[in-house]
Amino acid sequence: MARILIIDDDFEICETMESLITRLTHECASAHTIDEGLRLAKKHEFDVIFLDVRLPDGNGLDILPDIMELPSPPEVIILTGKGDPDGAELAIKGGAWDYLLKPSSIREISLTLGRALKYHDKKSDANGMGSLDLTGVVGESPSIKVSFNLLSQAARSDSNVLITGQTGTGKELFAATIHENSKRKSGNFVVVDCAALTESLLESTLYGHRKGAFTGAQKDRMGLIKLADGGTLFLDEVGEMPLSMQKAFLRVLQERTFRPVGDTREQVSNFRLVAATNRNLEDMVDKGEFRSDLLYRLKTIHIHLPPLMGRPEDIRALSIFRVRQLCKQYEMESKTLGSDFYPALASYDWPGNVRELFNTLERAVVASRNEKTLYAMHLPREFRIKLAKAQIERMTGTESISDTQDSLIEEPVRKIGQDIFEDIFDQELPTLRDFKSMAEKTYLGELIRQCDGDLPQILTVSKLSRSHFYSLLKKYGLSL
Repeated sequence: MARILIIDDDFEICETMESLITRLTHECASAHTIDEGLRLAKKHEFDVIFLDVRLPDGNGLDILPDIMELPSPPEVIILTGKGDPDGAELAIKGGAWDYLLKPSSIREISLTLGRALKYHDKKSDANGMGSLDLTGVVGESPSIKVSFNLLSQAARSDSNVLITGQTGTGKELFAATIHENSKRKSGNFVVVDCAALTESLLESTLYGHRKGAFTGAQKDRMGLIKLADGGTLFLDEVGEMPLSMQKAFLRVLQERTFRPVGDTREQVSNFRLVAATNRNLEDMVDKGEFRSDLLYRLKTIHIHLPPLMGRPEDIRALSIFRVRQLCKQYEMESKTLGSDFYPALASYDWPGNVRELFNTLERAVVASRNEKTLYAMHLPREFRIKLAKAQIERMTGTESISDTQDSLIEEPVRKIGQDIFEDIFDQELPTLRDFKSMAEKTYLGELIRQCDGDLPQILTVSKLSRSHFYSLLKKYGLSL
């Protein structure tokens, strides 16, 4: 007997669904708002949730990540009265089991529920076979947990896998983790960087060649496809594979046979394929730059890795993991993160993703030497300058412009502010009062110099009154 939750604001539909589910000998509960439904889902363990999209307190799709983050996430069946292709795509990407339209027939609902429960039972049995080794794979955010669930599925199957995501999100790490948790872990994990090889070199690298096959082929060479026999072949940046080679490689995927360059005999290789790319292969297919039939073969299981900016809650966990790893690597004592260290990391958008974060952390650890605590001061100078400039941009970029003259002076003023911060950012900051005095005195000295001591011009440029200007001269011991 399974436990089912219905989250729908239509009381009549809830009653009909409850009656159907009870007749199928399952337990059933109902909620009519997102808040009520999420509280029930967190309090009790459900096998399946029927989730409406349009609810009084928001969009049901918004809580999919929260549901997927539960200790034993249920299967989610989206049940809505409006056909929405984009909503359906978001639901499936978010981990929903299916997407049904109201009104659906009793038979259709029963069949979908039965299939979801069957899948849920099998998934629970598979998860009981032992936990995965996720060494190096770090994250607690809902979006990365969706990727972890797909990684688990991929590790327990032998299907082709396509991993997509921006540069630096950890695609090769995910591929290696899939291999290390699969039945092929005793075999080789063979990496092919498609972006680093020319067309002729890629063919020889993948398939191997015979002695004398071309100029420079002085002996037989085993190709990487054969080296991956019994293991995993990882094609990194598969979107860079030349179109002319894609047809031949598609046949290799289908038949698991290939012919080395210069050979007349075919060889066999029982490899498992994992591919990765930071490009949109669907767009490339539309432009005729990538074969659609090869794409379908590659993405039997599709894992998308979110950018680090999309999961900022993981920055702390990633930082703690990496700093601990670096201290061990450099044989240093363990280091803790100072109170200003994490806020500095969290205020950056990390265009280079996890790779950029790890590189920044390594430089900070090296700079800290034997100090036991990492502070923002240990972060690379250019990184801190970027933070300062971003802060100045936020402060100056939101000011309203009252007239054309203000528009003309805004950019130079911002540039001066950025230059000042670049000069002081590597030093211990003075008090705000001292900094203001220093900046004011510097400004007055330069004002007098540029205006050649001409008082009317000085007052025009600075917009100061005569009495205010003379009081400032007296304050700082300056003269015309």
